[in-house]
Amino acid sequence: MITGSPTSGSPYLSDGQTRHLLVVDDDDRIRNLLKEFLTRSGFRVTAAGDAAAARRLIASLDFDLMVLDVMMPGEDGFSLARWVRGRQSTPVLMLTARDASADRIEGLSLGADDYLAKPFEPRELVLRIEAILRRVQAAPRASVLPLGDCAFDAGRGELLREGQPVRLTEAEAKLLRRLAANPHAPIDRLELARDTADPTGRAVDVQVTRLRRKIEADPRNPRYLQTVRGVGYMLAPD
Repeated sequence: MITGSPTSGSPYLSDGQTRHLLVVDDDDRIRNLLKEFLTRSGFRVTAAGDAAAARRLIASLDFDLMVLDVMMPGEDGFSLARWVRGRQSTPVLMLTARDASADRIEGLSLGADDYLAKPFEPRELVLRIEAILRRVQAAPRASVLPLGDCAFDAGRGELLREGQPVRLTEAEAKLLRRLAANPHAPIDRLELARDTADPTGRAVDVQVTRLRRKIEADPRNPRYLQTVRGVGYMLAPD
């Protein structure tokens, strides 16, 4: 499956740092070949054999892009992509032997940036990765989200009202960061609750109520921290 020579595209960021990729595939042979080929193409590559290992790596390392196989035993790539999207905006390319249009639609609906079916030309994979990274680098990155009289600095985890800091608990800042990573996109309530002490979602509900008191002009009719019925919550900045 992995043949050919590496491409001549640039695997570097504008500051000269090597782009760091995460490859997740349960097939040892494919995973190792992908790692070897992408490394030869100039990328820094970290690999994981399943979703659990990928979660641990994502929690401790920063990646510029993730290549996720869909068909893995246990937790599949769709579930892992959903988990990633609930936490960060790192680009995701889905890699799978399933080429049905319904599968492509599902992957893209979860926020995947591209979808490549096996078998594939490795040079095409590299070109797709580079295309995604170019789009991400060219897109404006507004780390400060306007919320009426308030603004949330996602990079610093700070909420400001008319330029003055508003105190946030660690849990509130973490929740806002999760929502700010995908503005205008609803995030599942139980997904938001996964890392809290109460996986039922009640702790998230309490945090949302408190955040609305700090952000909204009318907390009972929220404009910015919205409830999406049957799903969860969504941050809708100006």
